[in-house]
Amino acid sequence: MPAHDFRTPRLFVAADLTAAAEVTLDRGQANYLFNVLRLKRGDDVLLFNGRDGEWRARLGEAKRGAAAAIVERLRAQPAASDLHFLFAPLKHARLDYLVQKAVEMGASLIQPVLTRHTQVARVNLARMRANAIEASEQCGVLAVPEIAEPVAFAKIANDDARLLIFCDERAEVQDPIMALSAAPAGKPLSVLVGPEGGFSEDERAALLERANVVRIALGPRILRADTAAVAALAVVQAVLGDWRNA
Repeated sequence: MPAHDFRTPRLFVAADLTAAAEVTLDRGQANYLFNVLRLKRGDDVLLFNGRDGEWRARLGEAKRGAAAAIVERLRAQPAASDLHFLFAPLKHARLDYLVQKAVEMGASLIQPVLTRHTQVARVNLARMRANAIEASEQCGVLAVPEIAEPVAFAKIANDDARLLIFCDERAEVQDPIMALSAAPAGKPLSVLVGPEGGFSEDERAALLERANVVRIALGPRILRADTAAVAALAVVQAVLGDWRNA
């Protein structure tokens, strides 16, 4: 059996997962499995809940719809990551993409931050969580990141508990890998991507006054905020994150 089975449909469920248990599926999950994927009773699915690892289960009937009877555990729950992704909210389609990619890149918390030049003030947290779950189901991720309420910029600017890495085209060190290699090791990480209009002068100054902060440039091209997020998370994971231990 391969470490990751990408052929069998995967579902995120809230229920506890244990040997020989039966999990009742909600109406949307049942519709997806039986009407979209055309699965039948007796076919296999994979279940995960972010706590108990990944389990193979067999589809069956329940009093009110469909259920899945657990057969065996395929993967144990890995150690929780600790990478916070902070970003200025974007419009719907690009926000969906941003959330999906943050999940794939290993974020444990996804947090909208309201900056001076943020273009979108209201965020649909339910939609963000649905996108995070879908990305986890499709990519073999066993832990769905927390979707946090939007916060004002001042709150994250004054929090020195984590090493904050923020994208800044004015960074003195243009090589992001070099800048990250000089960062203090062993601290929990936060990555901040600002709005397309950039940080204001006072916001940039507030970030640079933090005790634990690294600013990185992302090359000679101007990147859209969603592209910058993927690039930043990639270099952070490669230099300071869990890519080193893959």
